[in-house]
Amino acid sequence: MKLCRYGNVGEEKPGLIDKHGRIRDLSGHLHDLGPADLSPRALQLLRDICLEELPLVSGTPRLGSPLNGTSKFVAIGLNYVDHAKEAKLAIPDEPVVFMKAISCIMGPCDDIVRPRGATKLDWEVELGVVIGTKAQYVSEADALEHVAGYCVLNDVSERSYQMQSSQWDKGKGCDTFGPIGPWLVTRDEVADPQNLGLWLEVNGKRMQQSNTNAMIFPVAKLVAYVSRYMTLYPGDVIATGTPAGVGVCASPQVFLKPGDTIRLGIDGLGEQTQTVKSRD
Repeated sequence: MKLCRYGNVGEEKPGLIDKHGRIRDLSGHLHDLGPADLSPRALQLLRDICLEELPLVSGTPRLGSPLNGTSKFVAIGLNYVDHAKEAKLAIPDEPVVFMKAISCIMGPCDDIVRPRGATKLDWEVELGVVIGTKAQYVSEADALEHVAGYCVLNDVSERSYQMQSSQWDKGKGCDTFGPIGPWLVTRDEVADPQNLGLWLEVNGKRMQQSNTNAMIFPVAKLVAYVSRYMTLYPGDVIATGTPAGVGVCASPQVFLKPGDTIRLGIDGLGEQTQTVKSRD
């Protein structure tokens, strides 16, 4: 299934994408799409609903983040060899973990707002992993059983803030720095999370092009690893790292400015488009 949330900010309704790419209204069955709706049993109940009986949503409404109530936004750094090399950093021996503030989460096509004083705004296309059942000290072999589904992420980053200390959180968690969506694609529809093409363009120019098979640490390893240090709950999101092609590593460096447009996508998971705005 492809699950979404649509409508004005703060007024989103749950929806389901049908085979024609149209939004079907799920609000007759769910108040919202949140952690309690991501368990295997809850997802099966949604699969049993007759799509043709769900009302079609007219027009092209705004899409919000495809889930509400995320408690943690965990991110992984330097998880592609080519990205570590372009950053002139050592290939990590174990996953590099940092956090993005949940207040950075927004819809997939909402505007990215450049913070006041920011000078090095950057992009990172990433595969997002959404937890469906509680994960605590899970094995790598069982890790994917705790995943509800996958989504497209843009790990927006202000490099001048990120590099002010050894802690990356400040440069990664600003408001609007976490576009998620357009949909949550359930795990049963993703045959292999380690074989998904991903890409990103800035103003129509292709900047990133890779495949999740180039990850240093695969999804199952990441879920198992993170669950050793913090309990993962339904609705928690893991951003799995970005490939080469970010602006800070370009020569000369390239950073986002107001008016720029970012377009990104992952095979089978949809696309995002954002425009950069200045904070008033």
